[in-house]
Amino acid sequence: MMPPLPQPLTDWFADKGWAPRRHQLDMLAAGRAGRHALLVAPTGAGKTLAGFLPTLAELIESPAEGLHTLYVSPLKALAVDVQRNLITPIAEMGLDIRVETRTGDTPSDRKLRQRIKPPQILLTTPESLSLLISYPDSFLMFANLKTIVIDEVHAFATQKRGDLLSLAMARLQAISPGMRRVALSATVADPDGYRAWLAPDGDIDLVTTVQGEPGADPDISILLPQGRVPWSGHSGRYAAEQVIAEIETHRTTLVFCNTRALAELIFQDLWKANDLQLPIGIHHGSLSLEARRKVESAMADGKLRGLVCTASLDMGIDWGDVDCVIQMGAPKGASRLLQRIGRANHRLDEASEAIVVPGNRFEYLEARAALDAVADRELDADDFRAGGLDVLAQHIMACACAAPFDEAAMLAEVRSALPYSALTDDQFARVLGFISDGGYALKAYDKFKRLVRDPDGTWRISHPKFIAQHRLNAGIIVEATMLSVRFRNGRQLGRVEEGFAATLSVRDTFFFAGMSLEVEKIDNEDLIVRATSRPARIPSYGGARMPLTTNLANRVRGFLADPGGWHRFPDDVREWLDIQSKRSIMPQPGQLLVETFPHEGRHYMVAYCFEGWNAHQSLGMLLTRRMETLGLKPLGFVANDYALACYSLDPVMEPAALFSADILEDEFVDWVQGSHLLKRAFREVAVIGGLVERQQPGKRKTGKQVTFSTDLIYDVLRRYEPEHLLLKAAWADARAKMTDVGRLADLLDRAAGTMLHVALDRVSPLAVPVLVMIGRESVPQGLADDALLIEAEALAVEAMRLD
Repeated sequence: MMPPLPQPLTDWFADKGWAPRRHQLDMLAAGRAGRHALLVAPTGAGKTLAGFLPTLAELIESPAEGLHTLYVSPLKALAVDVQRNLITPIAEMGLDIRVETRTGDTPSDRKLRQRIKPPQILLTTPESLSLLISYPDSFLMFANLKTIVIDEVHAFATQKRGDLLSLAMARLQAISPGMRRVALSATVADPDGYRAWLAPDGDIDLVTTVQGEPGADPDISILLPQGRVPWSGHSGRYAAEQVIAEIETHRTTLVFCNTRALAELIFQDLWKANDLQLPIGIHHGSLSLEARRKVESAMADGKLRGLVCTASLDMGIDWGDVDCVIQMGAPKGASRLLQRIGRANHRLDEASEAIVVPGNRFEYLEARAALDAVADRELDADDFRAGGLDVLAQHIMACACAAPFDEAAMLAEVRSALPYSALTDDQFARVLGFISDGGYALKAYDKFKRLVRDPDGTWRISHPKFIAQHRLNAGIIVEATMLSVRFRNGRQLGRVEEGFAATLSVRDTFFFAGMSLEVEKIDNEDLIVRATSRPARIPSYGGARMPLTTNLANRVRGFLADPGGWHRFPDDVREWLDIQSKRSIMPQPGQLLVETFPHEGRHYMVAYCFEGWNAHQSLGMLLTRRMETLGLKPLGFVANDYALACYSLDPVMEPAALFSADILEDEFVDWVQGSHLLKRAFREVAVIGGLVERQQPGKRKTGKQVTFSTDLIYDVLRRYEPEHLLLKAAWADARAKMTDVGRLADLLDRAAGTMLHVALDRVSPLAVPVLVMIGRESVPQGLADDALLIEAEALAVEAMRLD
């Protein structure tokens, strides 16, 4: 019988005073048996080592050159961090094993050398892997690939990056049939769903599930203000001094924010309260590589006491000195909170300490719901979906760049990836047709004829220029067009969205990278800035709002309907709910409560939907259109994650008529087609599908150029080929991602049978948090706080009166 661990590994564990954990040995056993494996284990359980243990054992027992294991990470920072933490034990064991990283930040000369002489272990991202597949030498590079390890698989599987990775795995399996697939995660609610996603042909019986031993229960608390829990807001900015006090009493603290804009704002607030001048940094995806690497290095060396960050550091980063995590605002999901909590201590047998700072009273309930869900080990469900056809088009182009392909063989390979297992012959033929000529309305243009079919039925690239075009433009993440933020000496600080830059003029100021910056010059690609001490505003970023999960929404609704559990809440939150139940009613689980009331010459309708901001925004647009048709003279709407408020000159007497389900068939279609929503979705699928390039040799197109190109094609297709593949893909994206239409449909179905309309003579307590938001978006951030507090208090006084 083969020993469980080779001697160098046994000695290394002994030297550390450690013993391999059961799940690590189980992963080794799965590897020795040649089984695919899914490891579900809490943060700090040594998941990464467990994933690599079979690789290290095989390379110790049978040393070999060439690529043995691919490690795929959702974050560049995570790949770099894993490299650091893997190289150390390899060096300590004296093993001749090379570990390298390959991401978009890797120098081109190293990328070329990696294809010619790859390391035994290569750490990469889905996008970089897809590019590797596009080279003819990929067949040689991956010929003896033994294992692919997918870390934080929950961050991939249900998204387009997961579609691309799933297709890449199918290609690798075709090149190296014996390749093992391994996936790691701490937050998997549906192991069988992930087993099916991981397995060839979706056959879950091929995948062994390894369950890690449970770790210490996290120590999570909710930070309450020194006064009362605020009525409004979602940032927790009021607690800056309290957060600094926590940073002062811990070794290293990560301060998580849900958006990049909020991270910049919180950093400024903390710095103003930082009387001890503690070293504090900021990290988010829009900062330059140099700025991010500098902060990551300082954290790894223990030089920072606090780091304000976003989802860019959500997963896997192992900084041992982090002993506290603070979540600014509610986390919006139990799984996300658990993931972030795990960044503290990062050890299985030590409780991770975390503090949640709710932004308002509803967010207090949401924070409490998240803590309860974590205590109950209840994670948020994942929604597996069919793969995007725009992603499939990009993948097929990558394969064609490497070598011509047979249509039947390619279809079989694609169908072995779970997201595409139900792909029809007709859909596949339409994708090939789209790549070969752009579709019926575009086939007259040579620039869209990227594939050609030879007489023997083999498909190949029609001209070498399309290979270079693909490699320059491949990728799944389509961000809003960005402008570089630079000092006059050329030093780059990062990027801001073009839409925000368009609101700036010379001498305007904004906060970025933790500094107040003054605009000196604006051109098509750069904002030239200088540091200043003048007051500034915060850049805005589109699409950054995280959706409230259904799990947490249902728990909050349960709180409202259970007065017996209100004793757990602070006095002011309990009073708020108590007076609501006396003045109006509390919505029951599954029920849609709609309140109407007059206030200062306007009429308000507030619906407590609990379906998240995205769905409420969409519904608000639809309802105000319908109110306009009915002559109610709507003035506008405002939404948060819990409620939607519409206000008008005339009162809504019968809300049920507004919420009828046909609103999705009539107003929804008209609204989407008449708005920029579908055009924006089309721009994304056109870029992903390769119809429009973002970059040309030697230069990158500006956002205006890309938008002009996609808008022009969009208008042509709408007119001449409304059934075009990419138009359908854009519709699917717009419905699923941008409007949260699934939750919207559920809400309208529920409204038909459960709506309860309560007509009041004045504002209700439950309505105050959403009504305070009216007008907020039009006021510069940071300047309206006092006015909003005064308005909130005035509304609250009116709402909380019992007479």
